[in-house]
Amino acid sequence: MGALRVLKGILNHPLNRPARGAALARLIRWQIAARAMPAGIALPFVDDTVLLTRHGMTGATGNWYCGLHEPAEMAFVLHMLRPGALFVDVGANIGSYTILAAATGADVVAIEPIPATFFRLAANIDLNGFGDRVARFHGGVGDQAGTLRFTAAHDTMNHVVEDEAGESSIAVEVKPLDTILDGRRPQLIKIDVEGYELPVLRGASAAALADPDLLALVVETNGSGARYGVDGREIFAFLERFGFVPAGYDPFARRLGKAGSGGDNTIFVRDAERVAALCASAPRYRLVNGTI
Repeated sequence: MGALRVLKGILNHPLNRPARGAALARLIRWQIAARAMPAGIALPFVDDTVLLTRHGMTGATGNWYCGLHEPAEMAFVLHMLRPGALFVDVGANIGSYTILAAATGADVVAIEPIPATFFRLAANIDLNGFGDRVARFHGGVGDQAGTLRFTAAHDTMNHVVEDEAGESSIAVEVKPLDTILDGRRPQLIKIDVEGYELPVLRGASAAALADPDLLALVVETNGSGARYGVDGREIFAFLERFGFVPAGYDPFARRLGKAGSGGDNTIFVRDAERVAALCASAPRYRLVNGTI
């Protein structure tokens, strides 16, 4: 059933609908190549960028199968950013969003706590020649400085462990986002920390969230905060205090709209008129399955 769900997801992905046969061919090619080259393969990504990917990296391989694994959110990042803007990637994993943002000419702060994953993130940054525009922080983000324990064996789903019983974990240095940024002023922040989003936001409340230069956030809101006793509605209420409202994004029409329900992520915008103007005037970007 798992393989069937993956196949259906690929064939029904909005970026694959015009050419489902080509999408199926990419799936077959990857399944063969990944087993022949287990150390990893540099797969085409956005424009001339690549992602060094190996079997089991679900988010990264999703970009190969579908162009953009998360089409609305990733296209929003592509369309909103411009050269010289600052993008902050909290929970960067191997760098899908980091490379995506750097491809626009934006500067990036990429933050990843898991050592092996951080190594792969750094490899993707260097492979694409983005070392001069991507600042890397190996550590975690929270509402105060200290040390937290993280799982390290769950690929894109590694997370903070508050109860160590029965869970293998590693100790990671954690800092508030305002401390990490040290006065740098982002235009767009993405936060994907498997349920720990609210402490991350609290650690950005003194500077980053209050800064009018920050126009939008992409935040994971899939309910995983329940493991820390956080109701997802708390994230919406917290960001509303800073003037951010949830929005949907149509990557084909390049329009902001009403936020949908049930998705894994939510886009939050402030100064929607300015954000909409940026998205509408962005250049087109080349993907493995077309342009966006």
